[in-house]
Amino acid sequence: MTLSVAQIDRQTDELVGEWLPLSEVARRLGVSAGRAKQLLRDRKLIGVRRDGGEPQVPAAFLAGNDILKGLPGTLTVLSDAGFDDVESLRWLFTPDDSLPGAPVQAIAAGRHTEVKRRAQALAF
Repeated sequence: MTLSVAQIDRQTDELVGEWLPLSEVARRLGVSAGRAKQLLRDRKLIGVRRDGGEPQVPAAFLAGNDILKGLPGTLTVLSDAGFDDVESLRWLFTPDDSLPGAPVQAIAAGRHTEVKRRAQALAF
């Protein structure tokens, strides 16, 4: 299975803000570069191409030295709802007054069940 990494558009790039090269993600998670690529293939993380070079991952997807709890499940639900990687990033980083904040902020605050429920509703 090859590694498919989306090209990012400017608007989504600005929504996300801070990015980490995949090599830095691997270092922070304490895994090999190959394992970090596998996390992208398995949709545990989303990586995109920015300015060429290696894939980059939103810094908000990491909590210390781990993947944000609840993020992989939310990414799976978004994929099942038909969202591609860029659409998923847009949804996760777009502020929602009813949360409040962006879904990724709610996940970081421990409200991943609520975010996943909202993502499931998108499929209907």
